[in-house]
Amino acid sequence: MSAAVPLRAAIFAALSQDAALAAMLGGAKIYDEPPKALDYPFVTLGEAEMRDASTMTEPGEETTLTLNVYSRQGGHREAHAMVGAVMEALVDAPLALAGHHLANLRIATAEVRRDGDGRTYRGRIRIRAVTEPA
Repeated sequence: MSAAVPLRAAIFAALSQDAALAAMLGGAKIYDEPPKALDYPFVTLGEAEMRDASTMTEPGEETTLTLNVYSRQGGHREAHAMVGAVMEALVDAPLALAGHHLANLRIATAEVRRDGDGRTYRGRIRIRAVTEPA
């Protein structure tokens, strides 16, 4: 089984339990799929891409997961702060993955852009994780 599902669950739990991020969001507004009635700001778990990362002797998987932050506070400041809080919450976080061992997790890229509506700012954080079966 792919490590993507337990990785998403562990990241969701870590972000949901982070007090600094919850204070910034006005609650634990971390979603796998955003609700229909949007209450800004919020964070979503986005796309995942999985690749074989096996060596000659050990099986492994590399997962790239995208996290999105959304803000409408009027400017980019809140979106940048949210991106920073998400990254801070995940750096050295003790993520427990059911059935897998997390060998390495790092922030690959992060960016903030204004969406096409002209008032929503979206931050994207791409996380790279290497896992091995437990």
